[in-house]
Amino acid sequence: MRAQFVLSEIGVGLRRNLTMTFAVIVSVALSLALFGGALLMREQVSVMKDFWYDKVNVTIYLCNKNDAAAGGTCNKGAVTAQQKKEIETDLKKLDNLVEKVHHETADEAYKHYKEQYGDTAIASIITPDQMQESYRVKLKDPEKYKVVATAFAGRPGVHSVQDQRQTLENLFQMMRGMNVAALCVMALMLVIALMLIVNTVRVSAFSRRRETGIMRLVGASSFYIQMPFIMEAAVAGLLGGVVACVMLLVGRYFMIDAGLNLAESMPLVNFIGWDAVVTVLPLVVVIGLLMPSLAAAIALRKYLKV
Repeated sequence: MRAQFVLSEIGVGLRRNLTMTFAVIVSVALSLALFGGALLMREQVSVMKDFWYDKVNVTIYLCNKNDAAAGGTCNKGAVTAQQKKEIETDLKKLDNLVEKVHHETADEAYKHYKEQYGDTAIASIITPDQMQESYRVKLKDPEKYKVVATAFAGRPGVHSVQDQRQTLENLFQMMRGMNVAALCVMALMLVIALMLIVNTVRVSAFSRRRETGIMRLVGASSFYIQMPFIMEAAVAGLLGGVVACVMLLVGRYFMIDAGLNLAESMPLVNFIGWDAVVTVLPLVVVIGLLMPSLAAAIALRKYLKV
C-alpha cells in the first residue's frame, strides 16, 4: 500500500510540474551528454597518442656540404664516412632502446620531399645535394627520446636530432583544450540542471503542502514524506541520463560511422570504438539517477523544518 501511494504521488508530481520536469530532463541530458563526450574525448586523445607515438621516429639529421656556412657542428662541411660509421656503431650499442634504424640517403630524402611538396614553388629549386641524410630511429619506448638526443645531438657530423612527437603535440594540446572547454560547458549546464531540480522540488512540495501537513499530523516519518519528491527528481534525472546515452550513441554513429564518416575520410586516425562508448553509458545513467536525488534531498531538508 505504501509503495502504491509513493508511486501515485510521483505520477501526480510529474504531471503537476510537467514543464519544469521537461526542462530538468533536457538540462540533465545536455550536461551528461557533455560529460560523456568529455570522457570520450579524453579517451580519443589517449588512443591517438598511443597510436601515433608508437609510429613516430627520432630522426638524426646529418650535415651536408651546404651546412658549413651555418657553423656549429657542421662547420667542417658534410658528414664523413668515419663519422657515419661511429653513429651507426653507437646506435647498435643502444639495442635495448632502439627497435629499428633506417638510413635515408639524400636522394631518398629528395624523392620523399618531391612526393609531398612537388606542387610548391620551393620544390622546383631544391636539388638532391641540398637534402640531408638522416637516420630514422624507431624506439621501443618513445618516451626515451632524450637518451638518443643526449647521445647524438651536438656531435661532429650531426646537424640536429628531432623527435617527431613534437609535431603531433600541438594537435594533442588543441584536443586537450577542447576537452577542457567541454568540461566547462558541462559544469555550467550541471549548475543549471541542479537549480532547476531544486526549484522543481520546492514548487512540487509547496503545491502539496496540505498533504504533507496531514502526513506529519498522522506521524509519517520525514523519509516517507520526502520519498515521492526524491523519486520524482530521480525519474526526471534517469530520463535525462537515458536521453544523454542516446545522444552519445547517435553522435558516435553520425560522426564516425555515417554522416560525416570520419573513419573513412580520415583513415590515418585511430578512432575510439563502440566499446569505449558503451563503457561510459552506465556511469552517465548512474550520475543521472543520483545527482537529482541528492539535490532533491538537500532541498527538502529546509522545507521539512517548517
